[in-house]
Amino acid sequence: MSKEIAKILIDINSINFSFDNHFTLTSGLKSPVYVDCRRIISYAKEREIILNKAISYFKKLNLNFDVLAGGETAGIPYAAFLSEKLKMPMIYIRKKNKGFGINKQIEGKFEKKQKVLLVEDLATDGGSKIMFVNALREADLKVKDIFVIFYYDIFDFKSSELSKMNVNIHSLCTWKDIISYIEDENIFSYSKISNLKEFLLNPNKWREKNGWYSSGKWRIWSNS
Repeated sequence: MSKEIAKILIDINSINFSFDNHFTLTSGLKSPVYVDCRRIISYAKEREIILNKAISYFKKLNLNFDVLAGGETAGIPYAAFLSEKLKMPMIYIRKKNKGFGINKQIEGKFEKKQKVLLVEDLATDGGSKIMFVNALREADLKVKDIFVIFYYDIFDFKSSELSKMNVNIHSLCTWKDIISYIEDENIFSYSKISNLKEFLLNPNKWREKNGWYSSGKWRIWSNS
């Protein structure tokens, strides 16, 4: 499953590589890779495969939930797609209260104590999911599972804040799957793959080696 998803993400340019002219992230820092899972919404055939794989994965994991919740902004279409296929209710969570009207942060109908599956497109270290989990729990909803299409899975999750909150991240594809696929298919040279592995192991050390200044904690991702 993961290898098939890895191929799709590379084929539709959701996983992008630039080993010479590195990408500049919104943080201003440099990276040889850029992940853009938002592109999936434009590819109907590939999207259908991904959604079917996701539903099969839910059944395999025996995930138990009453409602799907999409996180603003990228998680909303995937929650909607899955809601339609599963014939289950959906809500979505804003990053903050909308600031007018009845000032809601969560849109849609739900009941207290319902079990929620939080849906997002992508997770890096998972840090940005905390605000969504907190908002759901403050509304007296139960959330212990997050589903994403792509998860970096290069951090120590057990020591993360999400783990301390008793929340799990489930994904269809990780960097391990991407690297396995590009190695099997000989897409890049050994030196380029080694460069990628070096970056994923320690982005700050990679930047310093390549002449890019970095400082502070090495959580550098803007779309996690």
